[in-house]
Amino acid sequence: MRLTLEELAAKLEELIQQPDAATSLAALLEEVQPFDLAEALQQLSEEESRRALATLEPGQAAEVMEHLEYYAQYRLLHHMEPADARQIMDHMPADMVADLIGSIHPRQAEQLLKLLPPQDVTTIRTLAEYPENSAGGRMTVDFISVRQSMTAEQVLTHIRKVGAEAETISYIYVVDGAGRLVGVVSLRELIMAAPKDRVSEFLNSSVVSVPASMDQEEVANIVSDYDFVAVPVVAADNRLIGIITVDDVIDVIQEEATEDVYRMGATSVPEETLGMPFLRQVWALAKPRLPWLVGLLFLELGSSFIVTTFSGYVTPTVAALLAVFTVVMAGETGNAATQSLAVVVRGLATGEIKPKDMPRVVLREALVGLVVGLIAGATLMLGGWLWQGNLIFGLAAGLALMANLFVAKVLGGLFPVVIYRLGIDPAVASGPFITTLTDNTSMLIYYSVAAVVLRNFG
Repeated sequence: MRLTLEELAAKLEELIQQPDAATSLAALLEEVQPFDLAEALQQLSEEESRRALATLEPGQAAEVMEHLEYYAQYRLLHHMEPADARQIMDHMPADMVADLIGSIHPRQAEQLLKLLPPQDVTTIRTLAEYPENSAGGRMTVDFISVRQSMTAEQVLTHIRKVGAEAETISYIYVVDGAGRLVGVVSLRELIMAAPKDRVSEFLNSSVVSVPASMDQEEVANIVSDYDFVAVPVVAADNRLIGIITVDDVIDVIQEEATEDVYRMGATSVPEETLGMPFLRQVWALAKPRLPWLVGLLFLELGSSFIVTTFSGYVTPTVAALLAVFTVVMAGETGNAATQSLAVVVRGLATGEIKPKDMPRVVLREALVGLVVGLIAGATLMLGGWLWQGNLIFGLAAGLALMANLFVAKVLGGLFPVVIYRLGIDPAVASGPFITTLTDNTSMLIYYSVAAVVLRNFG
């Protein structure tokens, strides 16, 4: 039976008080996943969390640390006995340590780096030089590489020696004397080969690799498209410098999806404010939202200008009648545009929509707008007639909604495509801007259609 988070935290608190805490915690870790243990640690005091981690085997503690926020990792390591912290960091993958070092204050980073041997520090500094969201920033250097002249038996012996430190042994990468990637061998192929077979006889030379400068989202798409467990990362001269594993790719997909959601709302990711004092958190979250809200405020005034201008040309009775469906018109139009926007932005982000598909996508959204516009417009026309007892008014509102939904779908499909063509992430500006834009177009279309209908039929 799986323990709840509270029960697991209570059990941890109890076990670390016992004389044989190491044995008890090791037994507990066989029953729970490192992720669950990391969640439970956050329910304990910092001192209790440090004692629990120091009691675990360094490899087990490193697995638990992987699931903690960077700031929490630093706090725990910094206040541990140096020997314990050194052992845990030694078992953490190099890319994880590099991410930790890059996410904390430089002074804090230097304190942790002093715990590591010089060769590890060099590796971590090299990894930290790559942009955080690039393949180089995501890769690990803990991989297995062999020469093509080796036999299958020699490779298996090599794996037994170094495999415990590798991120994955599913793929064994084949390099030449200069470290250039020439092929890959799966563990399955290696096991099935005869002991004396040379690697050159069964390697796959059509290996898919990514440059260190490639954006992490593109890497995620490649791993997803090819169903890889890992993908090799190469330098400009095709020298193998690291690998990105599927667990890192899952993290990338989650991060990118979260980032896109927040960007579509023109705001920042709350995780970026962790560790800040409360009032600084408030300002950090408010600061990126203010420019959008204040800037778009002036565009929103366009809707008020349209309504005010039109109201001067009709009687107060007609103006009051048209105001009945003003909110419906703006709301339905915004909803329709947001639907198309979400579909197109998501398609562009995942690679499902390619540049060559864009005209077809915009046309598809336009036709969808035509269909939903006809049905929703006819519904509003009937509802307006029955509610207000005025067929002409219902006709004006229905026709306006038809036109508005069509235009909204076109704008929702077209706007992110235009932004993408300009080399800008569509998620950055699409959400708030498209809402403001459709507010203006909906009022302009509504009152223009109403003016024509009422003038000719009213």
